[in-house]
Amino acid sequence: MNRAPNILLIHSDQHRQDCLGINGHSLVHTPHLDQLAGEGVNFTHAFTPSPICSPARASLLTGTWPTTHGCINIEHMEGYQPARRDLPNLWHLLADAGFRQALVGKFHGEVAGAPADHGVDDAILRDGYDRWREAQGIPPIEVVNGWFGDVDRAITPAQSRVAWLTDQALSLMRRYHGEARPFFIRLDPDEPHLPCRPPEQESVRYDSTSILPWPSFSDRLEGKPVAQGRQHEVWGTRSWTWSDWQPVVARYLAEVSLIDQQVGRLLAQLAELGIADETLVIYSSDHGDYCGGHGLLDKHYAMYDDLVRVPLIMRFPGRLQKGQTCDAFVCNEIDLARTIARVAGLGIPDSFVGQDLLDLANGREEARSDIFAQYSGCQMGLYSSRMVRDRDWKYVWNPTADHDELYDLKSDPGELRNLINLPSATGQVTRQRRRLITWMKEINDPLFSAFTRSRLDLRYPAPPPVDWYNHSEYDDP
Repeated sequence: MNRAPNILLIHSDQHRQDCLGINGHSLVHTPHLDQLAGEGVNFTHAFTPSPICSPARASLLTGTWPTTHGCINIEHMEGYQPARRDLPNLWHLLADAGFRQALVGKFHGEVAGAPADHGVDDAILRDGYDRWREAQGIPPIEVVNGWFGDVDRAITPAQSRVAWLTDQALSLMRRYHGEARPFFIRLDPDEPHLPCRPPEQESVRYDSTSILPWPSFSDRLEGKPVAQGRQHEVWGTRSWTWSDWQPVVARYLAEVSLIDQQVGRLLAQLAELGIADETLVIYSSDHGDYCGGHGLLDKHYAMYDDLVRVPLIMRFPGRLQKGQTCDAFVCNEIDLARTIARVAGLGIPDSFVGQDLLDLANGREEARSDIFAQYSGCQMGLYSSRMVRDRDWKYVWNPTADHDELYDLKSDPGELRNLINLPSATGQVTRQRRRLITWMKEINDPLFSAFTRSRLDLRYPAPPPVDWYNHSEYDDP
C-alpha cells in the first residue's frame, strides 16, 4: 500500500464496557462488534480520561488531558470553554496530510467553531435526522418517561437516528473511495446516551424481567460523598428496586444492539469496496453510564468503573493479530489520538501524551502499571475529582466533597464499600495518594499544589459507622 491507510472510527456516547457480548454480558446482542474483536484486538482495560462528553472528545482531538486542553465541562454549562486553539489538533494534522475527513453525528463543542473550521470536509450532524424524520412524515416519539427513555413505536430500526447517521457515513465512504486520498471517517452516534428510545422492533429483543442487576446495584452509598447520594433526589430514584430499573436497562441494551447492527453494515461495505485490508477500524465510546448501577442514572460525581471504563476494539489486518485480547491499561481518547496520528504517518506533536495502541498490543511498548482520570464538570455545579486505579485498588481524591474513596477491586469489583477511613487502610491510601501526586505534577494539573499542601497525610473524620467497617475481610488492605 503506497498511501496511508483509511481510518474508520465509530465513537459512541455513554457505552458501558461490560455491555458487549465479547466482554461477558449474558444478554446483550452484539454479534458484529464481537466479530470485529475476533478479527482484531479487544482492549479490555480502556478508561476515559474524563467521564463526561466534551472533555473526553476534546482529548481525542488534542491528545492530552482536560486540564491541559482546557475543556473541562459540557458546552453551555458552568465553566465550559472549548479546547485551546494553540494546541495541535488531530483534524488539522490529518487535513494537512491530505486526508479526506468526515464527522457524522455528535459534535459537542469540544473545539471552538464548527468541524469545517478544523479541516473536516463533510460534517453531517445529528440534527439532520430530525429534519429527515419530519420530511418522511414520521410522527415525533411519544415521550412518557423523560430521561429514563421510551420505546419509539413510530419507526423501524432502519428509520432510527443511528441508522440514518450510518446511511450518511456509508454514502461518504463510497464517495471517498473513488478518490486517491485516504479517508478518516468518524461516526459519532448519540446512542446509547440517555434518553434511550429504541424502535419497538429492537426493544422486544429484551425481556426486561430477565436482566440481572449490575454488580454495583446494591450500593447504599453509605460512607460515600454526599453528592452521589444527592443524585437520588435529582432523579427521584431513592426508593427504586431492580424491577424499576429493568425496563430502563432493557432500552439501553436495545440501543447497543442497534449500534451493533450499524457496525455490521459498515464492515460489510468495507468488504464490498475491497478496502477492508487497508482500513483501520476502531470502535469505542467517550465514557460509560450508571444505567442503574449504584442505583443512579447518567454519570457525574464519581469515578466508578460503570462510568470510566469503556469498550475499545481495533481491527487492522496485517498490523494487529486476529482475536487478541489486550488487558493493558489504555487512556482511551488520549491514546487513540496518538495511534491515529501514527497510523496516518503524521509527525507526533509533543503535546500528544498517549501511547501507540498498535505498539502496545504488539508488545513493543511497556504497559502502564496504573491508569488515571480527571473530572471537573457537571450540569449541577462544578465538582472536581482525580482517580488513580491499578489492578487491585482504586483511589479517588474528591477535593470538593466530604470523603475521598478507596476500593479493593479484587474483593469488591462493584465498588460498594469505601475503605478510606479504615485504620488498616492508611498505608494503601498513602501509597495511592503519592502515586496520584506524582502524576498530577507530571501533567501540570492545576490542583497539584492544593493536593500537596493539604491532602497527602490528612485523614477525614470517619463517617457514621456501618456494619462492613469491622468486617474481617477488610482488616488488611
